[in-house]
Amino acid sequence: MDAESVIKEVLQQIRPTEEERAFIENLMRELEELAVETIEELGLDVKPYFVGSLAKDTYLAGDHDVDLFLAFPLETPLEELREKGLELGKAMAERLDSYEIAYAEHPYVRARYRGVSVDLVPCYDVKSWKDVRTAVDRSILHTEWVNENIRGKNDEVRLLKRFLKGINAYGSEIYVRGFSGYLAEILVIKYGSFLEVLEKADFILRQKIIDPGNWLKREYETAMNTVKREADEDRPLIVIDPVDPRRNVAANLGWERYGIFYFKAMKFLEEPSTKFFFPEKPRAGNYLDELRRKGTHLVVLAFEKPDLVDDLLLPQLERSARGFEKALEREGFRVFGWDYGYSGDKAFIMLELDRVERERVTIKPGPEFFTERGLDFYRKNERVWVRGKRLYAEKRVKENIVDVISELLEKNQVALGKGIREMIKLADVLADYAPKELEQSAYLFLSREKWNLK
Repeated sequence: MDAESVIKEVLQQIRPTEEERAFIENLMRELEELAVETIEELGLDVKPYFVGSLAKDTYLAGDHDVDLFLAFPLETPLEELREKGLELGKAMAERLDSYEIAYAEHPYVRARYRGVSVDLVPCYDVKSWKDVRTAVDRSILHTEWVNENIRGKNDEVRLLKRFLKGINAYGSEIYVRGFSGYLAEILVIKYGSFLEVLEKADFILRQKIIDPGNWLKREYETAMNTVKREADEDRPLIVIDPVDPRRNVAANLGWERYGIFYFKAMKFLEEPSTKFFFPEKPRAGNYLDELRRKGTHLVVLAFEKPDLVDDLLLPQLERSARGFEKALEREGFRVFGWDYGYSGDKAFIMLELDRVERERVTIKPGPEFFTERGLDFYRKNERVWVRGKRLYAEKRVKENIVDVISELLEKNQVALGKGIREMIKLADVLADYAPKELEQSAYLFLSREKWNLK
């Protein structure tokens, strides 16, 4: 199939139907009427705004999350906005199907209505970037900017979003570090179409700075501060937010996710296929076969999944995996890779190592022999010798990786995620074995198929 045929086929699946559009329009109308009515009842000066992909008509078929922002006047004190905003959200949600309080920069209400998730978020009624007080305020400006500039390219955005989801590079959450929906919209508006964004994957990376709002001419100093700050952080892209020169829209985009996009874009242009948009499930395989093929070893730390949302749990698992890598390399093991995540109610950290046993002793370098510290080293160690000016000693160590990890944890010598530290200390530590529910995760990790790059 050529690219045009693939795109045509994909669009039939991702473009909302007329029925779906009618459902969404009715839903939004009902919610807006409810908002206006509740605002009047509570005697508040608040304007409701729809933001996000529904308001921009860049949503994918079947993806109907509603973002309804409740905008307070700029003179409202922040504490009052939080208090009254939550009160308003709850009063609205009482008339919907169900709700819960969620937390971001400030509390908001996450409700369900007619099978759809509805976020009711208090914010300030901003007209310019100079008015922005909280992280969510820009969303109103983002929606306005996209609607003013998209000029009928809505389906092109849908294609790019679905492509990014299919290659597992979508989502700006800290545990994903992929492309946000807003970034996808900006790229399509800037470069013209889904295919042109793919064709320019290399150019975009080399160009580095994208400035769709022309801030480098209009607000040079502010925009350059953003560029310098983000360049120092070594971001793959710097996309100056067209509504706020202080912000890089691609700040959360990591090199790994851009790398996946880079290669998948090239591959799609060479061999177009619907599989990029709707990938097959990863094939099952045997992790023990992978260990035999490579001659490496697997260590699994498995423990009960904490009751934390992904935004909190996954970054802490990642921090802990990195901590184990550093600690084990200090102990003389080579770490070829690590992975983390959860399956069902089991959270895990996996490490691929060169070995699971080491020598009974390690050589411990000491200070110069004629110093105070040298004398102290001499007295404290049993087998000591001099090489040049320095003292050396043998140090008895744990041999087996399970014992090594247990000792490291006992002595607090691994940098672990704060909220899961105690759970990791109670984890099962398994060498060259994965529990049944983690066998597929172990295979995908060891075979590198999890990253689905090639």
